[in-house]
Amino acid sequence: MMNNYTIDKLNSLKLYGMAAEFERQLVNPSANEIPFELRVRSMVDHESSIRDNKRLQYLLKRARLKMTDACIEDVDYRAPRGLDKSTMLSLTSLEWVRSGYNVVLTGPTGTGKTWLACALANHVCRMGMSAQFIRVAELMESLLAAHATADFNQMLDRLKKIDLLILDDWGLQPFVGRAPNDILELIESRLGSKSLIITSQTPMELWHDLIDVKAVADALMDRLIHRSYNLKLSGESLRPLYGLAAQKPKVGRPKKK
Repeated sequence: MMNNYTIDKLNSLKLYGMAAEFERQLVNPSANEIPFELRVRSMVDHESSIRDNKRLQYLLKRARLKMTDACIEDVDYRAPRGLDKSTMLSLTSLEWVRSGYNVVLTGPTGTGKTWLACALANHVCRMGMSAQFIRVAELMESLLAAHATADFNQMLDRLKKIDLLILDDWGLQPFVGRAPNDILELIESRLGSKSLIITSQTPMELWHDLIDVKAVADALMDRLIHRSYNLKLSGESLRPLYGLAAQKPKVGRPKKK
């Protein structure tokens, strides 16, 4: 009865991991041979592990990554696309995220820009930080709609709190109308404190021409150039090697035949 009370009490306190580990110890005769402090540590470790896993699942769900199976352990450096292994390994330390720097991935379609961005975001979530994936066209539509409903500032506040924001397919269409000012406000709100990954088929040196308001273009490029690592990918599309794009291929190790 006393044990049942303890288990119920742990569950009522939402210490589900400790309760489960306590129950496991009760039905395991060998647990009586383990010192008390080690049994308590095992309960605490189990609780911590469960909480960490729940937080990871929450962060990954919130991140809405386009390629959910992308992870840095699967990056294939054999493909001839100009991807430097030492640079990628340095990025996995995530010091650039903690310091509010950005990563720009440019190159032809199919060279793995989006996959690499998702792999880095996955790593960020595994390290307990937040990430979110969004296509630039979708972002511009959302910001424009937010103006119409007076929710622009609230949306900006929400986006600036995300540790790593992925802006995918930058420059597929020019920034016109309110878009240049909106994107500048977003980047300004995150400058120096939060990070971006930007993927684009357009080389970074040509981005200025994509923005129709040149004063805004100058300000935007100044903020990006000086706080970004620019990784330029090259070569042919990897999609034929890893399968159809519709199947969300990995840009990691090819399947064994």
